[in-house]
Amino acid sequence: MNKVLKELLSTGIYLLVVLLLTYLFIHYVGQRTQVDGESMETTLSNGDNLIVDKITYRFNDPKRFDIIVFPFKYKENTYYIKRIIGLPGETVQIDNDGNIYINGELLEESYGREIIRPETVGRAAQPIELGEDEYFVLGDNRNNSSDSRTEAVGNIKRQDIVGRAWVRIWPFSKFGILKHQ
Repeated sequence: MNKVLKELLSTGIYLLVVLLLTYLFIHYVGQRTQVDGESMETTLSNGDNLIVDKITYRFNDPKRFDIIVFPFKYKENTYYIKRIIGLPGETVQIDNDGNIYINGELLEESYGREIIRPETVGRAAQPIELGEDEYFVLGDNRNNSSDSRTEAVGNIKRQDIVGRAWVRIWPFSKFGILKHQ
């Protein structure tokens, strides 16, 4: 009987350690998330499963063109995946030709799927000054994305960034580390 009790105790401790390590990993290191929608096409597709890196931004600031995950403030348990375009302290504006300007300089980038249509410029038609802890984000599928151009999303505060999209784990045919820069 004593041997059985030791075995049960040993198994219980083992399971507790595994659960604790899993909890710590999910809350502080990385977590799985699934892309819902086409706003990041062609970089990410509807149904893609990703691992979100939650450690990098504890030691480094987010960079321009990083793909980040953040909560949508108007719907619980809903997260958005977008690309950082504007950094803290910068001024972002999009003209009617779909050109993106950072501090009055044309942004050279190749992630937008198409030219931004005038009717989707939104609040970025006027210069948007970012605070010292704010980021301006866009989806790669620029004309089919709810992002910083809308009041519903707006500027993203540093503290609200969950992490950086790191690895696509599904579908297996697209498995790999995501290109940010």
